[in-house]
Amino acid sequence: MKYLLWAISVPIGLVLVLLVVQTLAAERVEVVDLYTTDDSGEVQSTRLWVMDDEGFQYLRVGADGSAWFSRILQNGAMDVGRNGVTATYTVVQRLDKSDRINDMMQEKYTWGDTFFATLLGSRDGSIPLELHRVN
Repeated sequence: MKYLLWAISVPIGLVLVLLVVQTLAAERVEVVDLYTTDDSGEVQSTRLWVMDDEGFQYLRVGADGSAWFSRILQNGAMDVGRNGVTATYTVVQRLDKSDRINDMMQEKYTWGDTFFATLLGSRDGSIPLELHRVN
């Protein structure tokens, strides 16, 4: 019975530690709220890292995409909440800035960026999304 408890407790403990580290890595530095609309018209909220460069805000999506990015492509616009202000934006994919935005995010988010790159794969091929405010 003692070994059975260990066999159950250790994996559960490891998962809990991983979840705590993931939360700390993701939420300890600035995070924005992205609001996109799915096929049924329901608003989906996603928390993402953001980077400022040359007067624009940037989000970053992995080379393999994501559900939130697919919703942006489908709808063309989305809302972003940052510092208590929510505004509507469109995005321009800036592949030419991939290395720069990756380097800046590594500097801003430090070990958190490294943690997710290790967990989810390299940042190679990630796509910076330049936000353009809709008036």
